[in-house]
Amino acid sequence: MDREIEELLTRGVVEIIDQKKLEKKLAAGKKLRVKLGIDPTSPNLHLGRSVPLFKMRDFQNLGHTAVLIVGDFTGVIGDTSDKESERPILSRETIEENKKHYFDQIGKIVDLKKAELRYNSEWLEGLTYREIGEHADQFSLSDFIDRDNIKRRLDMGKRVSLRETLYPLMQGYDSVAVEADVELGGVDQRFNLLAGRILQEHFGKDPQSLVITTFPILGLDGRKMSSSWGNTINFTDPAGEMYGKIMSMADSQVSDYFRICTRIPIDEIGAIEQKHPKEAKMRLAFEITKIYHGEKASKDAEKDFEEIFSKGGVPKDIETVKIDKNTPLVEVFLKHKLVASKSEFNRLNKEGAIKEIEGGVYRIGKHRFLKIETL
Repeated sequence: MDREIEELLTRGVVEIIDQKKLEKKLAAGKKLRVKLGIDPTSPNLHLGRSVPLFKMRDFQNLGHTAVLIVGDFTGVIGDTSDKESERPILSRETIEENKKHYFDQIGKIVDLKKAELRYNSEWLEGLTYREIGEHADQFSLSDFIDRDNIKRRLDMGKRVSLRETLYPLMQGYDSVAVEADVELGGVDQRFNLLAGRILQEHFGKDPQSLVITTFPILGLDGRKMSSSWGNTINFTDPAGEMYGKIMSMADSQVSDYFRICTRIPIDEIGAIEQKHPKEAKMRLAFEITKIYHGEKASKDAEKDFEEIFSKGGVPKDIETVKIDKNTPLVEVFLKHKLVASKSEFNRLNKEGAIKEIEGGVYRIGKHRFLKIETL
């Protein structure tokens, strides 16, 4: 097998459904339509999202068409695939606000000039009850409730809304609408991805191959990276903060990050892994920060990190805010998203993780800083 194709089918990939058919099409030089959908459930994309985006770029590099779908309709309903409780319905206003800069962020990895950019409200918004009933008839209720997380919720007596059963139908119909040959998604998306194949068959189309990418534990607290939990490294994080977050991860995560969150050649990664763990992690932090902020910003972040943690300094580009002298510190931190809630502020404060290290400069945890000037 051609080395580029072999890496396409193996790097960061845990499973391929209909792999033989996919290999045959790739070997024959057939140009494929490769679909990836992302719901704008928060304003920012995080590194967990980069895994299938890199895989999409790999397909682009081999001449295939990237079909990127921002789920402005599915996002309202909410995917329950990786959730242990019911997702709240998001308002249209929230979705519209969240999706404003999604394609800009995706463009850090995928070549948008060579991609189809779609919103699934184009075809989902106009479906009738008759059509939805036809789609639903292709599945049984047991298909849905046999999923691990749904079964656990039911066994625990937790509510599962009928709305949640609609999501796989909608994601599946996306594949019909854009005539996908291949769909990308994480392991937690397996049921939804298979729904696309079922609906394609129903509509007389050749079922798509599924390239299912692995999502290791990318969060910084032992859980999968998720906007809902706030344990993310976002594409939009300032360079210094991104670099610092990566340096705070466990040494055991470094290899996974290199393989799925960068495109450093595999052979080179093997050599990096032989170095001291801190040196390997610094190389990782540099490479990832460079993807989203450029080489200069990444070098500056590296210098700042060494200055801060080796010499006890502060970042050069620290954010400065001006506030009324009577404004509570917790309100300042909440407004500037340095803490997610008052309870997090209280916990960090109790642990001694919030410190004023010099005149008006606060350090929150290991890598968050803010300078406050009072009016």
